[in-house]
Amino acid sequence: MTLFEKLLGHTLIAADNIWGLMGVMCIGVALSIFLEQKYQWASKVSGAIIALIMAMVLANLGVIPTNSALYDDIVWGVIVPMAIPLLLLQCNLSRVWKDTGRMLIVFLIGAVGTVVGAFIAYYVLRGPFGDAQGLAKVASMMTGSYIGGGVNFAAMAAQYAAGDDLTAAATVADNLLMAAYFFVLIAFAGSRFFRKHFRHPHIDEVEAGTSKEAAQTQAAAFWSRKDISLKDIAFNFAYAILVVWVSRIISGLFSGFSGNPFLNFVGQFFGSQYVWITTISVIVATFCHKEVEKMHGSQEIGTYLIYLFLFVIGVPANIMTVLTKSPLLLVLTAIMVCVNMLFCFIGAKLFKSDLEDAIIASNANIGGPTTAAGMAISQGWTRLVGPAMLVGVLGYVIGNYLGTIVGIILGA
Repeated sequence: MTLFEKLLGHTLIAADNIWGLMGVMCIGVALSIFLEQKYQWASKVSGAIIALIMAMVLANLGVIPTNSALYDDIVWGVIVPMAIPLLLLQCNLSRVWKDTGRMLIVFLIGAVGTVVGAFIAYYVLRGPFGDAQGLAKVASMMTGSYIGGGVNFAAMAAQYAAGDDLTAAATVADNLLMAAYFFVLIAFAGSRFFRKHFRHPHIDEVEAGTSKEAAQTQAAAFWSRKDISLKDIAFNFAYAILVVWVSRIISGLFSGFSGNPFLNFVGQFFGSQYVWITTISVIVATFCHKEVEKMHGSQEIGTYLIYLFLFVIGVPANIMTVLTKSPLLLVLTAIMVCVNMLFCFIGAKLFKSDLEDAIIASNANIGGPTTAAGMAISQGWTRLVGPAMLVGVLGYVIGNYLGTIVGIILGA
């Protein structure tokens, strides 16, 4: 319990103080963007990661709560779905597939690495942990999470009836490792070692485009002021909301499919609004690219919304809960992340993929489609946003199946 919770009975800004929390979130994101565009060190870290760390610190100090309707209903429920269509307007599939077709292969190799990592972590930690069945449940949950995302984590936790304490500790370990791993991936992008052993065309493109702007950070040069009108803003919001609305209608038609493995797959895959948001957005970007080019500001608005999301995912990472409650879960998640990383980068090397493909594919495994898209856009790799979303959404589907298999084999 933090000092503010002891004195006030709640965090400094209470969970039901929506406007106060929105103020902190928006100020934090604004400060992150300012730092990213002002200082070279912040540009290398990226504003997205700064926002995530800022939220983590504020939550651990008791300034903001770890749970709120703002996070679940507004950010996850509204902001994230709206951001995706706007970011995917940059995704002309005929161009993207030619540049990044190997990302799917690296992603699937990484998914295999996650499963292998789950087995290694379980058998290494089964003795010290003491509760083999509980550890198997966590391994199953983390397999789903580190192939797909939070929706898979929740599905596995419910399927294997993991207790609240075990689920909470695993959630914290998950978020903490995910945040730390983002730093590692950003470091890989700037590492001489990795640049020497992998092609990196997107990094070269960003750096070449900012080489004449020596006084600016890469972020400031990339996000330079652009032409935008009131009509552009209106069209962007209308487009994003329409895509989400239609996607929810279509996904609702499939969500009730169940009864056998094939129908279960159909219900899970086609019943996901993110599958349809991605599909519709990519179709529009590919076949209506001339009209899309007239909609200025979509990338800026979508990126800002993603920054708000990245701030929120840093909130649940209560470091003390992991350290005092179940530090071995932190070790388990670290093992799984490291094995996934090895599989992704070795696979990328074997299949002659780009460094950016390996980074984004591993991010899509560990963090999911939205975090992968957020990292791609924060680094200026705009043509990778679409593939990041597509492979990440695929992870939502296969995550539950592979998580279930791991749980059955380990006896969850």
